[in-house]
Amino acid sequence: MAINQSKIGYARVSTDDQNLDLQRDALTRAGCHQMYEETASGKQADRPELVHCLKALRAGDTLVVWRLDRLGRSLPDLVRIISDLEERGVAFESVTEQIDTGSAAGKLVFHVFASLAEFERNLIRERTNAGLTAARARGRKGGRKPSLDKQQLREIKQLLKDPNMRVVDVAKRYGVGRATIYKHLGAVAPRPEGV
Repeated sequence: MAINQSKIGYARVSTDDQNLDLQRDALTRAGCHQMYEETASGKQADRPELVHCLKALRAGDTLVVWRLDRLGRSLPDLVRIISDLEERGVAFESVTEQIDTGSAAGKLVFHVFASLAEFERNLIRERTNAGLTAARARGRKGGRKPSLDKQQLREIKQLLKDPNMRVVDVAKRYGVGRATIYKHLGAVAPRPEGV
């Protein structure tokens, strides 16, 4: 039994001012009979038409885009999407860059992209670690500043010695949540009954 292979197109523009006609024409020339189109920034994670398009693809199909940047938000995102397609037996084609993972040369180009994405991630990790090490060597600690300093903690301890003072009131006064006070001071003696 022959597998019904389809070329399915995905087109995206970033703003309502832009026009999908150029992409539509290119996808039609590439042999796409079904297309998913949307207006969404590439930085947006929420792209419902892309989700529908990816769900519609079956083994043996080819996803076609006009340009690589129409599909992925970043190189690692693009590699992830195309790797998922490859695992499902779906080929990928980019008209402008002339990449077709259905061919040996296209797979090679894609794997070079994947290697570059991994290289980029490793460089970022190395730079981050080097920056943190250099900051620690200069006596700086990472993370956000404590919401309460030592003086404030002493004041809060003093305030909470008063059995009529509620933790929630002290927290409001210092602009923190009750959990922050409990985190720093541990259990606070409960107020006497009837107060």
